[in-house]
Amino acid sequence: MDLRQIHDSVIAGDAPAVEELVQQALSDSVPAGEIILGSLIPAMTEVGDSFGRQEIYVSEMLLAARAMKSALRILKPLLLQGELEPAGCVLMGTVKGDLHDIGKNLVCTMLEGAGFQVIDLGIDVPPGTFVDAVRERKPDLVGMSALLTTTMAEMRSTIEALREAGLRNGVKIMVGGAPVTQAYADQIGADGYAPDAGTSVRRARRLLSIE
Repeated sequence: MDLRQIHDSVIAGDAPAVEELVQQALSDSVPAGEIILGSLIPAMTEVGDSFGRQEIYVSEMLLAARAMKSALRILKPLLLQGELEPAGCVLMGTVKGDLHDIGKNLVCTMLEGAGFQVIDLGIDVPPGTFVDAVRERKPDLVGMSALLTTTMAEMRSTIEALREAGLRNGVKIMVGGAPVTQAYADQIGADGYAPDAGTSVRRARRLLSIE
């Protein structure tokens, strides 16, 4: 089976077609990992790049992300035997005091589509919860989101908490959200900044030195 069909259907945001094609590929004995590496990851990379170039809208990126997730729902159970190593482990959360999650959820979906293992801590996550999760799950990258200027300071507090716990040097930190800027990321000592979900994948790969 030509995996390009799955790739093109993901980009088109056609979830029913993606599900049908994935099932067909599995019936043709195509390994789950090959489907992800050969169609889903290239498709979501292309979608992210197109969004970064302002060639598509957020709505189109959301449709592609949903189509990709429909494929992952089928494929993930088949990967439990370690058929495909994740690109890296990312711990994500919206910081304390902030209840917004649409942007964070889209970033999580894009990262999953790019082959990362994503641990989503949800919204309103205090520094101590980030610290406990980093200590327990040992992620490669921590992603923090804030949509309010009043909650941005919690990003600095979380980085300080990780430093005080002796965990800061063992993990990369990426921040994002509407009021966040590269200058602010530099100011609080984050390793990277992503202005949107499409860029987040490229930044994550760069931070973890993934070619």
